[in-house]
Amino acid sequence: MKKTIEYIAFDADDTLWENELYFQEFEKEFCNLLSPYQMSSSISEDLFKVEMKNLHMYGYGLKSMMLSMIETICKVTEGEGNIGLVDKIIELGQELLQRPVTLLNGVKEVLSAFQGKYKLVLATKGDLFDQQRKIANSGLQEYFTHIEIMSDKKKADYKKLLDKLECSPEKFLMIGNSIKSDIIPVLELGGYAVHVPHHVTWAYEQYEGKVEYRNFIQLNHIEDITNYL
Repeated sequence: MKKTIEYIAFDADDTLWENELYFQEFEKEFCNLLSPYQMSSSISEDLFKVEMKNLHMYGYGLKSMMLSMIETICKVTEGEGNIGLVDKIIELGQELLQRPVTLLNGVKEVLSAFQGKYKLVLATKGDLFDQQRKIANSGLQEYFTHIEIMSDKKKADYKKLLDKLECSPEKFLMIGNSIKSDIIPVLELGGYAVHVPHHVTWAYEQYEGKVEYRNFIQLNHIEDITNYL
């Protein structure tokens, strides 16, 4: 693999910096706000169903989550919830949209080790403005020769990215925390993929099956990839 790879792509949220933890904290506050109406576990289930229903319209990211929360408020309160609930969701969401970026351990060291040896790509999905903000605030732009903010991370989306890079799959390595979004689609194209799990994972991104590809590597820490390249 070491002699084959030309491009190394990194996922951003929960691979380079903390993200899902903040979303889960936001969801807990949301459930607490609606606790007079329904149990927290039931509220979370309702919110997830609404998010999945809206995914094809709103896409991924915090603003999509906020819109789904507002819809869930209407559902849980049967349209009689205080407008203050909506105001609070907007307030909490805007606070999160301005939250500083916290890099995960080992990220800068890995990027520094690979810079100049490989063409480094940032391949993330989510809300365009929010991703641009996090990328700018991360201080990592200098490491990447290409930054791609994707609307989704399915096989066809990676194919478009490879075409844009003029890179064949066997010369491409993807590193990320989501088996579903970062690993399987790349492996299906014939590329290499490295899974680095995060301590929290969004329910939508959870994957229960086995990954059985010769081009797949499972690691515990992102720094461990330097043992393979």
